[in-house]
Amino acid sequence: MKIYTTSKFEKEYKKLSDYLKNKTRQKEAIFRNNPFDKRLKTHKLKGKYNNYWSFSVSGSHRIMFEFLDKNEVAFINIGNHSIYN
Repeated sequence: MKIYTTSKFEKEYKKLSDYLKNKTRQKEAIFRNNPFDKRLKTHKLKGKYNNYWSFSVSGSHRIMFEFLDKNEVAFINIGNHSIYN
C-alpha cells in the first residue's frame, strides 16, 4: 500500500514523543497489511470529515486518513481528538 502524507501530518508527527512515534510506526505496519485490523479500531468519520477515516495509534492519539484508491491512502493528520476541530 502506498501512503502519502500531508504537510500537516508531517508537522504534527514531528511534535510527537519518541514513544508515540514508535507506536505510530508499529500501527502503520499493521495498517499496511490490513487497514481494518481490529487492533487499529478503524472507523469512518462523520460531519465535515465524512470523506475521511481514522485509526487509533494509542489510547488518545489517532491518524486521520483518506482512501485515494484501492492501494493508496493519504495520512491527513495525527494527534488527539483535537484533530477533529
